Amino acid sequence: MSPRVLALLAAFGATSIYGINHTLAKGLMPTYIQPLGFILLRVSGAAILFWLVGLFIKPEKIDRADWPRLIASAVFGMVINMLFFFKGLSLSTPINSSVIVTLSPILVFILSAILIREKLTILKISGAIIGLAGAIALVVFGKETTTNAPNIPLGNTLIIINALSFGLYLIVVRPLTAKYHPFTLMKWLFLTAVIINFPITISEFTEVDWLNLPFSAIWRMSFVVIGTTFLTYLLNTYALRQVSASTIGVFVYLQPVIAIAYAVISGVDQMTALKVLSAGLVFLGVFMVTKNPARKRARS
Repeated sequence: MSPRVLALLAAFGATSIYGINHTLAKGLMPTYIQPLGFILLRVSGAAILFWLVGLFIKPEKIDRADWPRLIASAVFGMVINMLFFFKGLSLSTPINSSVIVTLSPILVFILSAILIREKLTILKISGAIIGLAGAIALVVFGKETTTNAPNIPLGNTLIIINALSFGLYLIVVRPLTAKYHPFTLMKWLFLTAVIINFPITISEFTEVDWLNLPFSAIWRMSFVVIGTTFLTYLLNTYALRQVSASTIGVFVYLQPVIAIAYAVISGVDQMTALKVLSAGLVFLGVFMVTKNPARKRARS
């Protein structure tokens, strides 16, 4: 199997885990753990796992010149991204969050056009506008509250910021993924994230009644730490060594399909006409942004 196919399978595995995570993580907040406390659990647990596995990997030193990029990657990928997603998810619904995070390919395109001068086309610009309109519709016209979703518009807005931050992470971290082993990179990224997140999240982390957590909460937390954090970041990092950030971003397109199916089957969320319309606009926008223009046939 070619490295590219393995990379695409890794990206698919990561997005499948993310899709399930919308419902599992939502079910834990705020009953068992608050969103900010959840972040400290995620980054600390993942950091421990990456450093333990790193003991069996040949040591690599991070070049001094790469530290600013590494710190920026941690801020966008493991601080802003995580904090805003989990806080937003606690205020919104699993289906809303899964639709909005699909904006990542569009935001990656916009950021790439600004930061690395990616070529602009009318098709891609139109797709970005349509996709953003779908996400904005959820924020502006969606219900303000439902059961276990106390402030949906604010939650949706925070998740949009999360998607923007993740798009920046994919662009900023890619040069590092080509230079360092995935475990070397991840262990330093998550250690940096623990240090930055600690003062922001420690108060909610200490509020958790750790000794009296039921097994249903423990296995879901374990899934978020091991699956949604450790495995997904490792899989995405591996995939980025073989394919572009824009290609990885396209796999977010599958995330709401998995998330919606799991949320509806689990009975924790339901589809509405607005969600269907918004999802359709976002999907159409992503398709337009990620579509490669057809090559002109050579004249005979």
